[in-house]
Amino acid sequence: MKAKRTDRLDSEYRHAIAEIVSGSLKDKEPGLKGIISVTEANVAPDLKTAKIFVSVLAASPEEKAETFSLIKENAGFIRRELAKVMTMRTVPQLTFFEDGSMEYGSHIDALLAGLGKEEK
Repeated sequence: MKAKRTDRLDSEYRHAIAEIVSGSLKDKEPGLKGIISVTEANVAPDLKTAKIFVSVLAASPEEKAETFSLIKENAGFIRRELAKVMTMRTVPQLTFFEDGSMEYGSHIDALLAGLGKEEK
């Protein structure tokens, strides 16, 4: 079970990274397209590494892949920006993973909307 401190850090990192991605990273990389959401952050108990789960909802699979690739390539930039925001001695090494929850939710919404139309 995770300690309360790492739970708080997970939430703080998730929020701070979301702001960095939507702010300074979007300014730096105009190729970011679609809706980008940081869904989860898992900081290791030793605070040396963090797994960041990002969901991208884009118009096409190519845009989604390109956006996620740009986020992974700019992990160092995000880490530097995070060091400016967080008041901690060290900032963990960030590893980004793709989270398909937004896409899955959109698919379920479309299915449910289709059910309503069939009944009428």
